[in-house]
Amino acid sequence: MKLRIGIPKGSLQEATFDLFRKAGFNFKVDGRSYTPACDDPEIDALLIRPQEIPRYVQQGVLDAGLTGWDWIVDCDAADDLVQLADFVYGKHEYRPIRIVLAAPADSSIHGPKDLDGKRIATEYVNLTRRWLAKHGVSAAVEFSWGACEVKAPELVDAIVANTETGSSLRAHGLRIVEVLLESTTRFVANRAAAADPWKRAKAENIAMLLRGALNAASLVGLKMNVARKDLDAVLTILPALKRPTISNLADEDWVALEVILESHTVRELAPQLKRAGAAGIVEYPLNKVIF
Repeated sequence: MKLRIGIPKGSLQEATFDLFRKAGFNFKVDGRSYTPACDDPEIDALLIRPQEIPRYVQQGVLDAGLTGWDWIVDCDAADDLVQLADFVYGKHEYRPIRIVLAAPADSSIHGPKDLDGKRIATEYVNLTRRWLAKHGVSAAVEFSWGACEVKAPELVDAIVANTETGSSLRAHGLRIVEVLLESTTRFVANRAAAADPWKRAKAENIAMLLRGALNAASLVGLKMNVARKDLDAVLTILPALKRPTISNLADEDWVALEVILESHTVRELAPQLKRAGAAGIVEYPLNKVIF
């Protein structure tokens, strides 16, 4: 039996393959192939645009897939999909993306009511139309094949686009008027796959390992030797996810101590630990941390 999953093609492709690799799954893509081979024979993958993944999972063509909450909402597929995990990762930033209404800096558009009778370009046609209807606004919404930023104000009055930092919008002379939605990457399955015991267990195992790889991205392991007489002083310095692991050494006057820390804290903690009596301090990377 195989689990057929959709892998997002495009800006998230390499970040997704890298996340899978850290989770223990290696994919190989030959040339322009859309069917990457996985070293797990129980996974059958298809590279496809994230915009389409919710629809194909919803229809049962795919058992599961990774796609943005924005595209799930745009496809109106949320009620038909089972969410197995919610991930924040990307090409540059580890933060949710925002789906925003943006207009030229000198535009008179300052809210949804100002869009009445205006033209809007977006990849999120359905999401935008529902948002406008919610505000009782009538505007022309046209589909854009990406690069919405270049269309305002010459071709349209405003755009609805996704952004991580807003820097691209500002570079094109646009300002954010309103945030329609915040989106993260979701690992979803259709209800038939979720009801199948084998497919559900396989998908949940993958989700657990992917989450473990993401957890490990900001953490490191730290181990050291500590004289028993200095142990209390060292323990007061260490912030730990749980109590540090303490092991006896051959020399009964010393112990080995191991702990998991946020990587950015080590630069300050290591000198403090050394001064408190820790010796042989070793920092090492982590592949997965599963809570």
